[in-house]
Amino acid sequence: MEKLTWMTYVMLILASYRFTHLIVFDKITEFLRDPFLRKKRIVNSEGHPSTKKVPTSMFGYLLNCYWCAGVWSAIFLGGGYLLFPRIALPFIFIFSIAGAQAILETFVGVGTKAIQALDKASKE
Repeated sequence: MEKLTWMTYVMLILASYRFTHLIVFDKITEFLRDPFLRKKRIVNSEGHPSTKKVPTSMFGYLLNCYWCAGVWSAIFLGGGYLLFPRIALPFIFIFSIAGAQAILETFVGVGTKAIQALDKASKE
């Protein structure tokens, strides 16, 4: 096992965050989730119908639950780093960059939308 530096630890956190998001939310991995989910029609308190995807199995729940997938993502990436650091590190590096970028984009996106809303409100 290689020495775990604070930088590697931060990279593992960011990589796990991004990998979890990829599994649970991203459109590109929807084909992995769909076989384990079914569509369920629900009606809200105002009587408006909508469709929601619900898990059909425990594996479907794992693919649909951010907290569950996060634990397995951490086990996969952390364990991969501990057992095979030379193989895992390039993946961790790429996912950590993508994770940090996603976090930054969230803040920038929220700030941009707030500025646009304030600008629109001041013109009315």
